[in-house]
Amino acid sequence: MSHKPFSKASLLVVLGTLGTVGLMPTCAWSASTSANSSVTIIAPVTLTKTADLVFGTVAPTTSAGTVVMSAAGTRTGTNVVLSSLAAGNAAGFTISGNANSTFAVTLPTSTSLTGPGTAMTVNAFTRTPSGTGTLSAGGTATLAIGATLAVGVSQTAGAYTGTFSVTVDYN
Repeated sequence: MSHKPFSKASLLVVLGTLGTVGLMPTCAWSASTSANSSVTIIAPVTLTKTADLVFGTVAPTTSAGTVVMSAAGTRTGTNVVLSSLAAGNAAGFTISGNANSTFAVTLPTSTSLTGPGTAMTVNAFTRTPSGTGTLSAGGTATLAIGATLAVGVSQTAGAYTGTFSVTVDYN
């Protein structure tokens, strides 16, 4: 059997074919892996009113006055006569949600009580707990809210009402 030498053209065809079928070196520096993903769903926070904020019965004087209902339910007055007909009380709420979670409370700056006379301003809201609160292991907490009522000079007699909003969010 005789061997014929390769021509230059034949050698280029053979080398070109080897390059197109993948015999050229490839990059070996890539890598891949996977990661886990997860989520924890918590109970939504709820707020249930248990008592309204009531300033009680008050008699105005010839000077502007205030009635303060503390978050603890203690009522004091300046330039008003606090009547014993109704002592009033702090607002009360039950907060429910994810056990042992902390929460923040947002209170209004002010609101008004309207009735037969000039509207009266309610402001200086206070609360217990103050600062950040924590839900119990059972997922509940109580919230008490007090405020200050501004009573006008010789305020017109009658019933005055209003509303205020309270917001509770998880921290």
